[in-house]
Amino acid sequence: METGEERTDPTGRLAERHEVFDRYRPLLFSIAYRMSGSVMDAEDVVQEAYLRWRRASGTEVRSPKAYLSAVVTRLCIDQLRSARTQREEYVGPWLPEPLPVAPDDVGEIGGPEALDESLSMAFLVLLESLNPTERAVFLLREVFDYDYPEISRLVCKTEANCRQISRRAREAVAARRPRFERSPEQEEQMTARFIEACTSGEMEGLLALLSEDITLWSDGGGKVRAALNPIYGPDNVARFLLGILRNVPAGLVVRRTRINGGPGFLAYDADRPIGVVSLDVSEGRIRAVRIVVNPEKLGNIPPLPGDRS
Repeated sequence: METGEERTDPTGRLAERHEVFDRYRPLLFSIAYRMSGSVMDAEDVVQEAYLRWRRASGTEVRSPKAYLSAVVTRLCIDQLRSARTQREEYVGPWLPEPLPVAPDDVGEIGGPEALDESLSMAFLVLLESLNPTERAVFLLREVFDYDYPEISRLVCKTEANCRQISRRAREAVAARRPRFERSPEQEEQMTARFIEACTSGEMEGLLALLSEDITLWSDGGGKVRAALNPIYGPDNVARFLLGILRNVPAGLVVRRTRINGGPGFLAYDADRPIGVVSLDVSEGRIRAVRIVVNPEKLGNIPPLPGDRS
């Protein structure tokens, strides 16, 4: 259906604007998702950026990429400031909204860098330790490779101030960031063994997969039952996992996939997604388990395919 604005656009300006915006949409979503940790919030920010892009005059836009990046970054900073109080009041551990990613979908979330560590659940949780401006400067510099003059314009800070913010944020992240080598083949093997041990209820088999310093986080957001605090140690984690599996629906279906670029799987009940599990694997052991069962964070999970073979 045509709008009044489109009917009075004989030069095709809006169509050209739409084409330019689509060119940058993956980058904008990639920035917004890493800033917010929420698919829904990222999509809202990108949509608002599009509306502003349509209304922008030619004098406002010297570079479409710079203009759109600035709009998205500033919207995300404002959004994070209002979200901090909500997250402080969140029931139980807060985890990012999971993003199932197939290798063929890389382009949809920002290009080749999309499957690197900056997309992982662990990294997104780590970014919560930064304030909104620190988070923006850090991501723009370290992940998206913007130079300091560009970042200065995007966040409305001096270049010298941006360099200081970037250094502080980088040091804060480095101090908390675990370092381990990743092997996609090993991750897939460990995920399959983890699912098998859990579904068969083999305590010893499950314990053999868990590292001594393993931690489990469970995000129900107060909407469904979940652990209200992190669970530490292989014995406690194994008992928790086997305990919740005794109460799962009889028709539970599990599908392995990549969650935020890392190993994990989706759980379905009657074709409806009820949980997402993300794993961290290091040196042949599982060192972290993150479970998202908050239904408000499962809206972007695809339905169970008809072929369950």
